Amino acid sequence: MDRTDRASRLIAAPPVAVYGALLDRESLEAWLPPDGMRGRVERWDPRPGGGFRMVLTYLDPTGSPGKTSDATDVVDVAFADLVPSERVVTRAVFEADDPAYAGTMTMTWRLAADGDGTEVTVTATDVPPGIDQAAHEAGIASSLANLAAYVEGTD
Repeated sequence: MDRTDRASRLIAAPPVAVYGALLDRESLEAWLPPDGMRGRVERWDPRPGGGFRMVLTYLDPTGSPGKTSDATDVVDVAFADLVPSERVVTRAVFEADDPAYAGTMTMTWRLAADGDGTEVTVTATDVPPGIDQAAHEAGIASSLANLAAYVEGTD
């Protein structure tokens, strides 16, 4: 698994505000689920070596798109590296019977000050082959749009 998926967005908020939204349980539940999904954090330990478990539920499970069940994706996420206002690195493992979703995907969220805002770049490496690249990059872009609306106060 050597595929890399990416997306980025300029967010009209300082890096400290964006970083805070990346490491706050309620914030994460609000903005991380891409369009068409809702999320619930079941476990939360925001420190290097800690992590969280998120249940993502499809609002319309027509066609059984879920990895864990017909309507859900469950993912266990470990915090691998936390650099305040600069970077969050996570390692995500999907709960799935299908081996096409097996493995550990690394997600790196880089924050760079850009004028009065923050350029947020998300890079996913070792993406499981069962995850469609175009859909994944669209999902990351959707989460970034949600993050922007959340921290900019425009949602």
